[in-house]
Amino acid sequence: MPPTQAPAKDAPAPKAPENSGPDQPADKPARKPADKPAAAKGKKGEDASDSKVPIEEIRRYVAVYNAVKQAYVEPVDDAKLMHSAIRGLLFDLDPHSVYLDKVAAEDFDEQSRGAYDGIGVELQRQPDGSLRVISPIDDTPAARAGIKAGDLITAIDGKPFKVDEGDSSGPLRGPAGSKVVLTIVREGRDKPFDVTVARETIRVASVKGRMLEPGYGYVRVSAFQADTAADFESQLEKLKTQAGGKLRGLVIDLRSNPGGLLTSAVQIADDLLEKGKIVSTRGRIAISDAEFGATPGDRLDGAPVVVLVDAGSASASEVLAGALRDNGRARVVGSRTFGKGSVQTVLPLDNGDSVKLTTARYYTPSGKSIQALGIIPDVLLRAAKSEDDKRPSYYSEATLPGHLHGDEEDAPGTNAGEVLEGDAPIASALAELKKPAVTAAGDSTRR
Repeated sequence: MPPTQAPAKDAPAPKAPENSGPDQPADKPARKPADKPAAAKGKKGEDASDSKVPIEEIRRYVAVYNAVKQAYVEPVDDAKLMHSAIRGLLFDLDPHSVYLDKVAAEDFDEQSRGAYDGIGVELQRQPDGSLRVISPIDDTPAARAGIKAGDLITAIDGKPFKVDEGDSSGPLRGPAGSKVVLTIVREGRDKPFDVTVARETIRVASVKGRMLEPGYGYVRVSAFQADTAADFESQLEKLKTQAGGKLRGLVIDLRSNPGGLLTSAVQIADDLLEKGKIVSTRGRIAISDAEFGATPGDRLDGAPVVVLVDAGSASASEVLAGALRDNGRARVVGSRTFGKGSVQTVLPLDNGDSVKLTTARYYTPSGKSIQALGIIPDVLLRAAKSEDDKRPSYYSEATLPGHLHGDEEDAPGTNAGEVLEGDAPIASALAELKKPAVTAAGDSTRR
């Protein structure tokens, strides 16, 4: 199965092919684009699953199982015990690997299609069962209620989470019009506080566009779903028409975009590249190794591009930003991205449940791993704060307990990024877009 990921909405950012969290479902390949499919090639190799069943450990498990069955203060159902054991098998691997029962697996698949009943937020399960907000989705109840990236949800409707609760985000789902009370812990606030959010049918328009100035376009990509690449191409054509047939430059806004289907991000990169690598993935088994490359045809005909990112830009967002930057096609402006450089694959089971398992790491065209490091912008922007705002707005994959270690996460000068809100970063990106490029010989030219 090719690595494809979609962020989980109102569900812990899965551990699925990248791209999840701020992680979209990562298990189902996105729609194959009609015109310029990106080239992908997989590596052949022998299966690396060479481990044998550890008999002594199985015996120890059976001993504990029998002890619980015989001596626990109340009777425990066999199915419940086994389900807990299976969840525990994945729990300590990394923050993105998780067991999905049939309902959760169906919800996860549904998210890649962009419509579901909930509050509209991308979440990451924490070791204590609580939920970290990777980012609220644009124009959803969560965003309108003031939920912010980095917030920690410690209880839903007054009910705290349990460490081994599994998909603890389930109560966020519910009929449109119903309400849910979230208990929030936020950096800079002395005490937890409650926020009441009304659920809606969330239909995520993942791509929006407008003209910033004559000739200069802006496209906001809030998530990577099955139709995102086609919507991006449509928006580009509209902007080019408004510009009289050709754009002078384009800002692509990926702030607080938690990721999604890898194939959609690859296709958008391919839309802007004439040639070159886009992304590669490497894991322990051959099916996890793949390389995606660009095919001829640049829909902007070489017009300059600036990609705007922040600490909420994760997974597929980082793949797109890295591909355009490493190929010299775009400058990256903003703050360091989240650093989710792992691929999750959703593996269906015979009973309808699924396992979302981290199976590989992403590598940008330059050969660098995104994991726990992220994309460091060419032009650094800082978050605007009032004098009384003590909330440290930064967070990253590297701050998640049990995260998969990255090659350069401890390198000096790679401190976590910040969440950049409002229109000021867009103005900064436009200013950067309008600057002349400098050639290797030092001559100033327009790109």
